[in-house]
Amino acid sequence: MNDQLPGRDLSKSQLLVERALSTLQHFLHVEAVSGAVLLLAAAAALLWANSPFAHAYHDFWNQAISLRLGEFVFARSLHFWINDALMTVFFLVVGMEIRREMHEGALSKFDQAILPVLAALGGVVVPALIYLGFNNVAGRDHGWAIPTATDIAFAVGVLALLGRSIPASVRVFLLALAIIDDIIAVLIIALFYTSGLDFNGFAVASLGVLMTFGFQRLGFASAFAYILPALVVWAGFLLAGVHPTLAGVVLGLITPVRTARRETLPPVVRVQAALHPWVAYGIMPMFALANAGVNFTGTKLTDGAQFVTLGVALALCAGKPIGVIGATWLAVRTGWCRLAPDVSWAGVCLIGLLAGIGFTMSLFIAMLAFADDKLLDAAKLGVLLGSLISVTLGLGWGAEYAQRRRKEIEN
Repeated sequence: MNDQLPGRDLSKSQLLVERALSTLQHFLHVEAVSGAVLLLAAAAALLWANSPFAHAYHDFWNQAISLRLGEFVFARSLHFWINDALMTVFFLVVGMEIRREMHEGALSKFDQAILPVLAALGGVVVPALIYLGFNNVAGRDHGWAIPTATDIAFAVGVLALLGRSIPASVRVFLLALAIIDDIIAVLIIALFYTSGLDFNGFAVASLGVLMTFGFQRLGFASAFAYILPALVVWAGFLLAGVHPTLAGVVLGLITPVRTARRETLPPVVRVQAALHPWVAYGIMPMFALANAGVNFTGTKLTDGAQFVTLGVALALCAGKPIGVIGATWLAVRTGWCRLAPDVSWAGVCLIGLLAGIGFTMSLFIAMLAFADDKLLDAAKLGVLLGSLISVTLGLGWGAEYAQRRRKEIEN
């Protein structure tokens, strides 16, 4: 009897480890493939916006879509429904990923989390300072946060192109860094891109959160049961003057991480796994198609707009690597942290270069930062240029790094 218990415990531990690794591999695979889909969507948006049918591009996304419920009518543009409604699901998945990492991943232990946290902070502060160095004037300075975010899908997608010669620990470092970037971006949106707060809206959102906790307490297992409280939270944030997509983060962070009876997977894993492909292959490409269409001939880089483009592009392709690599070097040099096994300084440089791929979150923040179409187009152009340069530099350095790793393994 006693001889069987250790074996049984070992099998259970192995099962949990294999399940965690399988979930991580599935996440990375979806992100890697979705990076290519995202690239195609962005390219399609650029082609459409610069074709003879360019006028149709803006007309299509600005057409009104109405939601009717009896005498109640809620009419908004298609652009709103994508950016403010569908992207809530994107932020829900982000919130769940953050919750999982805090529970059992790279953010669950202080000694594991501190290095990517410091690297991410460096990758936020330096790009913001570079941007403000070119745009420290009223109006343009509002875009300081645009180059501070990393696009997980693009970054992981580029990493996947480099093959299996890239150590797994480098992938984990990049993933942790990108997730922390998302946390910081969410905090920035909540703190700096909200105005005219209405506390009645917060009361409505709080009601939705309480409904969610109540449903969890009652043991409601179906994700569909939580659509109503999710809508209440979303509507409350909209009324409060906070960007409604942040409702997704709140709901993701309160999703249970422990398995209930008769469940094989905890809700945070099960729901995220179900939503992730829809977000990666549907919502994010649709967001790119609706927002990446910059008309190059119509974009006027005058009256300071050129500095917005230059500031964003340079902050992404240069500021991000300098911030990430510099903060990592400082943390290791001072003895606060140490690099994980198999993470060399060449690997840290690769992570820094790939962190400069902003895209999704950067475009999202740009639309919150600028109401002026000229500045918004200039910022979008800067995001596209900076991300493209980062991809090119990342692939170039990564190919050299991967080849060097293969030679080391062979020898």
